[in-house]
Amino acid sequence: MPLKSSALFNIFRIAKKEVSLFFASPIAYLFIGAFVAITLFIFFWGEAFFARNIADVRPMFEWMPVLLIFLCATLTMKLWSEERRSGTVEYVHTSSVPLWHFVVGKFFGCLVLLSVALLITLALPITVSFIGELDWGPVISGYLAVLLLGSAYLAIGLAVSAKSHNQIVSLISASFISGIFFVIGTPVITDMFGHQGAELLRQLGTGARFEDITRGVIDARDLYYYLSLTLVFLALNTYFLEQERWAKSADKASKKVRYHKQWQLITALLCVNLLTANLWLGQLSSLRIDTTAGKQYSISDATKFYIEQLQEPLLIRGYFSQKTHPLLSPLVPQVQDLLNEYEVAGNGRIRVEIVDPQQSPELEEQANNQFGISPVPFQVADRYQSSIVSSYFNLLVQYGDEYQTLGFSDLIEVNNHSPSNIEVLLRNPEHDITRAIKTVLRDYQSAGNLFDTVKQSLTFTGYVSASDKLPPVLSEFRADIEEKLSQLTQQANGMLFVNFIEPEANQGQVAQQIADEFGFQPMATSLLANEQFYFYLTLSTPEQVIQIPLDDFTADSFSRNVEAAIKRFASGFTKTVAVVKPSTASYSMPSTSFSQLERMLEAELNVINEDLTDGSVTGEADILLLVAPSSLNEKQLFAVDQFLMKGGTVIAATSPYKVNLMARNLSMSNHSSGLEAWLKHHGLTIENTLVMDPSNAAFPLPVTRNVGGFQLQEMRMLDYPYFADIRQGLNQEHLVTSQLPQLTMPWASPIKVDKDATAIAFTPLIKSSAQAWTSTSLDIMPKVDQLGNTSYSAQGDTAQHLLGVIAQGRFTSYFADQESPLLAADNGAEEAEQKTENESVDVGSVIKRAPQSARIILFSANDFLQDQVLRLTAGLSQTDYLNSLQLVVNTIDWSLEDTALMSIRSRSNFNRTLPPMEQNQQLLWEYGNYLLSFSLLLTIAFWLRQRRKSQQRRYLTWLTQ
Repeated sequence: MPLKSSALFNIFRIAKKEVSLFFASPIAYLFIGAFVAITLFIFFWGEAFFARNIADVRPMFEWMPVLLIFLCATLTMKLWSEERRSGTVEYVHTSSVPLWHFVVGKFFGCLVLLSVALLITLALPITVSFIGELDWGPVISGYLAVLLLGSAYLAIGLAVSAKSHNQIVSLISASFISGIFFVIGTPVITDMFGHQGAELLRQLGTGARFEDITRGVIDARDLYYYLSLTLVFLALNTYFLEQERWAKSADKASKKVRYHKQWQLITALLCVNLLTANLWLGQLSSLRIDTTAGKQYSISDATKFYIEQLQEPLLIRGYFSQKTHPLLSPLVPQVQDLLNEYEVAGNGRIRVEIVDPQQSPELEEQANNQFGISPVPFQVADRYQSSIVSSYFNLLVQYGDEYQTLGFSDLIEVNNHSPSNIEVLLRNPEHDITRAIKTVLRDYQSAGNLFDTVKQSLTFTGYVSASDKLPPVLSEFRADIEEKLSQLTQQANGMLFVNFIEPEANQGQVAQQIADEFGFQPMATSLLANEQFYFYLTLSTPEQVIQIPLDDFTADSFSRNVEAAIKRFASGFTKTVAVVKPSTASYSMPSTSFSQLERMLEAELNVINEDLTDGSVTGEADILLLVAPSSLNEKQLFAVDQFLMKGGTVIAATSPYKVNLMARNLSMSNHSSGLEAWLKHHGLTIENTLVMDPSNAAFPLPVTRNVGGFQLQEMRMLDYPYFADIRQGLNQEHLVTSQLPQLTMPWASPIKVDKDATAIAFTPLIKSSAQAWTSTSLDIMPKVDQLGNTSYSAQGDTAQHLLGVIAQGRFTSYFADQESPLLAADNGAEEAEQKTENESVDVGSVIKRAPQSARIILFSANDFLQDQVLRLTAGLSQTDYLNSLQLVVNTIDWSLEDTALMSIRSRSNFNRTLPPMEQNQQLLWEYGNYLLSFSLLLTIAFWLRQRRKSQQRRYLTWLTQ
C-alpha cells in the first residue's frame, strides 16, 4: 500500500497540520506560557520548595491533575467547533479518509503541544539535580503520568467538542466531565464511604492513580486505566462525528438504520470491553516497576530473606477504622497494598487480614486485652462542627505464640511545616513490618532448641590447668562447667564438641601457642601470688573463635555466658549491645539526653547500660558502644581493651571537646574521655582542634530586628562551619555510609592514623570537604552582624580531614607490658577475711593480642548523638535529625554482619535534603528558572517563525518557476 494512503501517513499529516495551526496563532504560546508560569508559581510559592528543603520535584506534579483539567479543555474546545464554524467539517464528512484518522490526528496534535510544554519544564528538575541529589526515577515516571493524564483529558475534550457547537459550552462541559473523574477519587468523596467503597472510588478517579505513578511506581493497571479512558473517548469522538453523516430515515428496517445500530453496538462493545478490562487487570498486583533509586515501594530481598525462614504460617492483621482522620485515610490503601505484597512474597506462609475492630466487638476485645491495641483519639473538624474520633491504625504480626504490634507512632511520620500545613506520611512501613517479623521469628526460635539455628559444628575448648594448680573456687567452677556442657552436648545432637586442654603439658607447647595466637597469659590471684595457672574458655568454628568471659565463677553466670556465645554463631537471635554513656555528674546534660539513640537501638537489639566499673564487659555483649565517654579510669579502660582483645568491636564517639547547651547559651569546654592514650596506642589520634567546613548545615538562631520602632524576632538559618555537611565525603564503597544521603557532623575534630601500624587496616568512612580548615578557639557562638548574617573565612591551610574511620586487625593490648589492673596487693587481714567470707577470688590476666576480627570504629564528634544536638541540626523542620542515629545503627549492623535490614532502611523516608542556601541565592535560583523556561519558549517560537518563513519562500520560488 502506498505511504500516502496509509493510516499512519494520514494521522501524521493531520497532526502536523494541527500543530502548524496552533503555532501560527497565539494559542500555542498562550497555552505553553500559562502552563509553565502556573507550574513554576505552584512549585516555588504554592508548595514552598525551599521551605520543604527536599531535593525533588514532586510539588510540580501535585497540582497537575487540576491544572490539566482547564488547560486541556481550553486547548480542545475549538478543534471541532471551529471546523463547524468555518464549514470544513463537511470536508471531513465527505472525505475518503476514515473519520478516526482525523480524530487520532487531532489528538496527537494536541499531545505534541502538551509535550512541548512539558519539555520546557525539564529545566526545573535539571537545575534541582545541580543543587541536590535528585532521584530521577520519580521524575521520569511523573512526566509519564502527566502525559497519560493529559491524554485522557485531551480525549475527553475532543469528544465534548465534537458534540458541541459552541466553544464556551465545550470548555465548560469538558472541564466538568474531567473534573468528575478527578473529584470522585479525592478524600472529599472517599471519606463518605468505608474502606472498600473508598478504594473503589480511588480506582475510578484519575488523581489517585496519578499520585501512585508520580511517587515512582509504574503499574500496568494504572497505565491501562489511562489508555482505556483515552481510547473510550476517542471512540466516542469518532461515533459523534459519524452521527453527523447519517441521514434521517423513516424506514426503520432500511440498511442505513441497521448500519447505524451496528455502529452503536460496536462502539458500545468497544467502550465496555475497554473499561471492564480494568476489573480483570485489577487482580494482578505484580505488573509494576519501582523506579525509585532505593526501590522504596517494592518488597526487598532482605524482607524475602526473613520470609523464607518462616516454618509456620505468619499472621499480619491490620486494624483500621472506617471513620478516621482525613489525613490518615489515604494511607490505609498504601498499607494494604504493601501487605498484599507480603502475602504474595510469602507464597502461602503469610496470611493477611484487614479488619475494623469497631465493627467486630470480639476482635476489638481481643485487640484490647490480648495484644494491648487501643484506638487513638483524633480531633476532626469541618466548617460546621468539631469532634473527637477514636480510630485504629495498627498492625499485628503474630508467629506462633509470639507477636509484635505496630501503632500510629511506629508507622506514621508527621511533618508540621506550619499550623495550616501538616504533612502525614508513612515513615517506612516495610522496614517496620520486616523488623516485627524478624523480632517474632527470633523470639519464636529462642524459645526452642538453642542449636536449631546453628549452621555448623561448634567446639568448646577449655585451656585449664590441672586441678592441683587451680584455686579451690576455680576447681569447683570447673565441675559446674562440665555439668553444664554435658547438658548442652545432649541438647546439641552432635553439633557441640567439648575439649579440655592443659596448657602446661608437653613442655608448655600449648601455652606458647595460645599466647601467640590469642594472647592468653598465665593468671594469678594477686600481684604477690607465686602460683600461676590457666583458665580460659573458648567457643569456636573453623572461621571464628570467641572467648567466654569469666564473671563470678558460678554455674548461673557460666550458663548465661556460654549461651550468649552460642547465639553469636546462630541466626535468628537478638544481638546485644553494651552502651557506655556519661553520668550526670560528668556531663552538662542529664544522662537521658541520648534517649533517641537508645530507642532506635532497642527497636532491633538488646541494650545493656554498662559502666565498666568492675573492669569487664558483660559476657552477653556482642558490641561495645562508647557514647561521649568521660574520664575513664584504668579499670574501665582495661575492660574496653580486653573486650577488643577478645575479638570484639568497640564503637566510640568521642572528641577532646564537649558542648554545653544551657538556657539559650552555647559554650564549649575541653573534655577528656580517658581513651586518648589507648587510641594512640592503636594508631588513632584525635587532634585538639575543631573542623570548620564551608560546606555546612545551617544553624537556627533567633535574631531580633528593629522594624519601624518595633522589635521583631525571627528564626534565621545561619551559615555555621562547625556543622560539617558531609555528602561527597561519605565512603560510597562501604555499607555503613553508602546508604546515607547526607550526614551532619557537629563540632568534630580531625583524626590522624598511624600509617606505620602495618598489622592494622584503616578504612575511612567520613571525610570533610577539601576546603575545610581547623580552629582551636572554644568560642563557638555564631557571629552575627547587624544585618543578621554570619561571615566565616578560612584561617590557615585548608585540607580534607578524616572524621570517621574503621581500624581492624591484630591489635596489641595497651596493657601488654603491665599487670592487670584487676589484681591488687593484699590490703590486709580485713580484705582477706572478706574474701574468705564471700568464698570468692580475684583472678586477673592480660590478653595481649587480639584476633583478626577485632575492630575499633571511631567517630570524632563527642555530641552528635545527643537529643538536643539532633534537634539543633534538624534546623527549622520541627523533626529530629535521624541520619546520625542511622550511622550508628548501620555501624552496629555491619559489625554484627546483620546487613539485611540495612538495605531496607536505606529505602526509608529519609528526605534528600538540599544544601544550605542564602535567601538571595534562593531568589537567584528561582528567577533563573523563570528566565530559563521562558527563554526556551521564545527559542521555540523564533525557530518556528523562521521555519514558516523558509516554507513561504520555497512556496513562492515554486510559484515563480
